[in-house]
Amino acid sequence: VQLQASGGGLVQAGGSLRLSCTASERTFSSVVMGWFRQAPGKERLFVAAINLSGGSPKYADSVKGRFTISGDMAKNTVYLQMDSLEPDDTAVYYCAARSSGITVIHTTSRSYVFWGQGTQVTVSS
Repeated sequence: VQLQASGGGLVQAGGSLRLSCTASERTFSSVVMGWFRQAPGKERLFVAAINLSGGSPKYADSVKGRFTISGDMAKNTVYLQMDSLEPDDTAVYYCAARSSGITVIHTTSRSYVFWGQGTQVTVSS
């Protein structure tokens, strides 16, 4: 399964970006999808995740109130709307998905088995 992420770019502080991630295979059936980010020299950190079949999404404290995750299960796609961006949001953003049949949202990267290639988000001050 390949996850294709897009939507990254360069934006000024206070601006917005929308990331998208789509699974390439028609047989993809994972319902828990999320976003992680990794800044240079730092570990990969949880950003947000959602169960596409329902329920409340989870967010890292650092992005609550600024980022919104949503998804479309029919399209195997998850989105991350990022508003009020800050320079500390600069990182490579990765989308990820848990195994098929799992419905619990976890915030640890090792809980996700499918990963996208990453998309760079740069926020200038």
